Amino acid sequence: MSVAFTFPGQGSQAVGMGKQLADSFPEARRVFEEVDEALGEKLSALIWEGPEETLTLTANAQPALMAVSLAAFRALESRGLSLKDKVAYVAGHSLGEYSALAAAGFVSISDAARLLRIRGNAMQEAVPSGKGAMAAIIGLEQPDVEAACKEGAEGAVCQIANDNGGGQLVISGEKAAVERAAKLCSEKGAKRALMLQVSAPFHSALMAPAAERMRAALSEVQRNTPVVPVVANVTVAPLTDPDEIAARLVEQVTGRVRWRETVEWFGANGVTTLYEIGAGKVLSGLARRIDRDIVVSAVNTPADVDAAIASLS
Repeated sequence: MSVAFTFPGQGSQAVGMGKQLADSFPEARRVFEEVDEALGEKLSALIWEGPEETLTLTANAQPALMAVSLAAFRALESRGLSLKDKVAYVAGHSLGEYSALAAAGFVSISDAARLLRIRGNAMQEAVPSGKGAMAAIIGLEQPDVEAACKEGAEGAVCQIANDNGGGQLVISGEKAAVERAAKLCSEKGAKRALMLQVSAPFHSALMAPAAERMRAALSEVQRNTPVVPVVANVTVAPLTDPDEIAARLVEQVTGRVRWRETVEWFGANGVTTLYEIGAGKVLSGLARRIDRDIVVSAVNTPADVDAAIASLS
């Protein structure tokens, strides 16, 4: 059995996430305390008590989701899990790549929290409110979506931001261009072309100012060689070199999250079991649609921790 750990991205957040873990495992509670200390505020109170609209803000959701993922991971470690001995690869969806890298020791939890707060703010501030947009395209092949983006752009920015698998692609860019492309996707036969309620056009060229801010921020933190390779969002290649990982994290801000290819890469490279570490079950659902041969489990409650430890023993 070859195992990979995956870490969820934005959209998986929910008020109350991680509370059971914190109540059951001192090691998990300590993660939330570390994040609170790093940010100089009680993010844990927002995570567990809401309000939801404040938790959902990009600058809060990103470090919050990382905290829950690392709480689940530390709970597994407290029960005897050795990442190096039991797990072949880690990967994360967008911000989840930071969670994966913190679990693998590339950065500390405190630095991951600060980086994600910077990333959230930088992404939010890169584009004036109302100028950018994103749309989910369901049931249309990637080449057709690429063509719609190219045609709909009319000289503006419009590109595929996420290839999530299971027939789901997300496009991102300038609002009018995304609206044109979404309409073209519908005309090309998409089952759905849904404008998303997002605060910025993530993973598009419009995020270039945020990418530069992340380049500066990553240059200032202690970076270590991860104990297991991370399969990077933008290259779908396993990385261990700290400088290359940092460069790919910068590229990721404007680049495509190639999640379908990531799961396919796992299957082609001997991974038989995926664990989704943290809030929700979004990645588990996607993985089941991408590769039915891979066994998928989510770990976000004490019972999930027990089950994972039993299966990994």
